[in-house]
Amino acid sequence: MTQQPFSRPGAIDLSAFKRPAAPAPGGPASGETPGAGAVGRSAYSVAVDQQSFQQVAEASVTAPVVMVFFSPAQSPESATMALDLETVAGEHEGRFLAALVDIDRSPEIAQAMQIEQVPLMLVLVDGRPATQPIPGALGLDELRALFNQLAQQLTAQGITGRHQPRAVAPVAATDEAGEPAVDPRYAPAQAALQADDVEGAVTEYQKLVDANPADAEAAAGLAMAKLLRRTRGVDLQTARAAAAADPDDVDAQTLVADLDLLGGHVDDAFRRLIELVRRTSDKDRDAAREHLLGLFGAVGNDDPRVMKGRQLLASALF
Repeated sequence: MTQQPFSRPGAIDLSAFKRPAAPAPGGPASGETPGAGAVGRSAYSVAVDQQSFQQVAEASVTAPVVMVFFSPAQSPESATMALDLETVAGEHEGRFLAALVDIDRSPEIAQAMQIEQVPLMLVLVDGRPATQPIPGALGLDELRALFNQLAQQLTAQGITGRHQPRAVAPVAATDEAGEPAVDPRYAPAQAALQADDVEGAVTEYQKLVDANPADAEAAAGLAMAKLLRRTRGVDLQTARAAAAADPDDVDAQTLVADLDLLGGHVDDAFRRLIELVRRTSDKDRDAAREHLLGLFGAVGNDDPRVMKGRQLLASALF
């Protein structure tokens, strides 16, 4: 499973989705796909059709929307993945909204979005794709690991809004000014990140971790904020040249590993430091190992790549 770094390349083109007339009385309501009986098991999932597509995409202004395109006719495993996505979104209690698009029932969406295979997953933030499309079927455990990592990265970027339960209030939560509601626990850290105050974000996340060491989102936010602090103002090419010139320089190698992780090249970052641990000894080895453990924490202990990385680290040490 390859995780793409978060970015904001541009809003989804919704021009192809002109709002159709309201459904006839007794017909399916917006967001209720006929025959998708399992949809709605979670208060944080919605079936998407042509009429509701734009509204669901706009809901990503409040908190991320994870959209999955599936086809029971073409790929039964894609339909299973859609149901698992509902389950995982429900476990995160509003951090994500699972948006399920059955392309058999809404082929015009597949055509407009140029969907060539199913299942295909897309993460939306602020109405824009926040990652490259994620193709292929993922199992329940893989989805959980992916959602954990997404939550950690989003928290580190100050994106902490939550969706309202669809069964209670389908209207997105807003504050008095009409802005998306923010989890108050993370508001100071988010404000610091929005003000480009990385040091302030580190301080605020540290307070949360000190108050509750079990707060995984705060711990991940702290790790990512520290990573942002370490890489601030660093020129990537200069850093890579320094690391290439001295493969055993711990500072040079850990800096490039940080940059790799920040750019979404998780396996490359882990591999670089594992090999450094293998080559070095004493204080240098300890420093490389501690840095790698910090990167494991930033990615998330449930991530399959972290599990594999820990096995490779143990092999390098012993």
